[in-house]
Amino acid sequence: MASLTQPSFGQTTALKTKINAMADQLEPKVVAWRRDLHQNPELGNREFKTAEKIAAHLKALGIEVKTGVAHTGVVGVLKGAKPGPVVALRADMDGLPVTERVDVPFASKVKAVYNNQNVGVMHACGHDTHVAILMGVAEVLSSMKSELKGTVKFIFQPAEEGSPEGEEGGAELMVKQGVLENPKVDVIFGLHINAQTEVGKIRYRPGGTMASSDDFRIKVKGKQAHGAYPWLGIDPIVTSAQIITGLQTIVSRQMQLTEDAVVITVGSIHGGVRNNIIPEEVEMLGTIRALDPEMQKQMHERIVRTATNIAESAGATVEVKIAQGTRYPVTYNDPALTEKMVPTLQAVAGKENVAMQKAVTGAEDFSFYQQKVPGLFFFLGGAPKGKKPSETAPHHTPDFYIDDSGLELGVKALCQLTVDYMNGVGK
Repeated sequence: MASLTQPSFGQTTALKTKINAMADQLEPKVVAWRRDLHQNPELGNREFKTAEKIAAHLKALGIEVKTGVAHTGVVGVLKGAKPGPVVALRADMDGLPVTERVDVPFASKVKAVYNNQNVGVMHACGHDTHVAILMGVAEVLSSMKSELKGTVKFIFQPAEEGSPEGEEGGAELMVKQGVLENPKVDVIFGLHINAQTEVGKIRYRPGGTMASSDDFRIKVKGKQAHGAYPWLGIDPIVTSAQIITGLQTIVSRQMQLTEDAVVITVGSIHGGVRNNIIPEEVEMLGTIRALDPEMQKQMHERIVRTATNIAESAGATVEVKIAQGTRYPVTYNDPALTEKMVPTLQAVAGKENVAMQKAVTGAEDFSFYQQKVPGLFFFLGGAPKGKKPSETAPHHTPDFYIDDSGLELGVKALCQLTVDYMNGVGK
């Protein structure tokens, strides 16, 4: 991998001017792409039409294209005329099983089947904007191929939100299938639109930026009895209640919260069929979030210990399974890379519009790429100007809304990060 030296920003003035002019010119096209994608969302591992549109666009630009990566992923390779590093840029393509309520002409009316349920489908997290932005970046950078010092790999990824039951997918499968090889990627950049950040602003954080995410399943097995005679059985419901309380003391009493935040949430609990029967078994489902890999490991160990010991004290038995389904590592922005590239973001958006933010306990599978190569993942404003965060609908909700006037800044930012990295590092 190329060494990280300070980018020589002065050498790219002409390219910056060209990038800005072309991004301005492309803005209506990028917005139109985004609205078309928004109106026609597809669920994870089922992004067939989305992938077709992306592949056709890249091929029309003369970019080498590979399709069918990790089911529906599209990878484009643009080789610059001059030698240099390989810079990867990533956008996720999948929508969510959410029925849209936003009153816009391009609102989604799409229906689909998700885990055997009929659902509405919506781009309720902004992946439509990510795809449109990266399509714009591909058009800008392909027009200056003769001036690029290196190679750009465009990664359009399916299933960031998770795969259907029984399927692999997302960034983890793309990495497994070699997306960071041939040519070998030196660095990766990505962005996420944010509905609580005003248009025109960029937010970032070095180090742990978004949390790891592990799901867990706890089964508590007791002894069934009549509800009137609890002493004749072993009550898994009471035992489960004690375990839930015990899990929260892991967070509040066992983890050093001055180092980083951690979260344990039980989101589902099921047991019993009747008011006067103590059931034999209770099942709990939950999620674990951490911003530090070592703290993540400690929580896994302590969840098993806490659940096991509480169950034993009641005479019950317990089965704990962690990370049996969805699991994402910490989204970790390489500190050296972040420090060197923040001046690029400041130059693009204006220094006053770029700020460091607090860590986010949501998760992102961009983290799988960052486990293999240095990466920088930042947040792009998508809230209408003047709107307070409390006035905008959060991600993953039916009322989620993005002001697409902010997409142009995303195009400029990814283009300029690529060019500055190539000129500053690829020597």
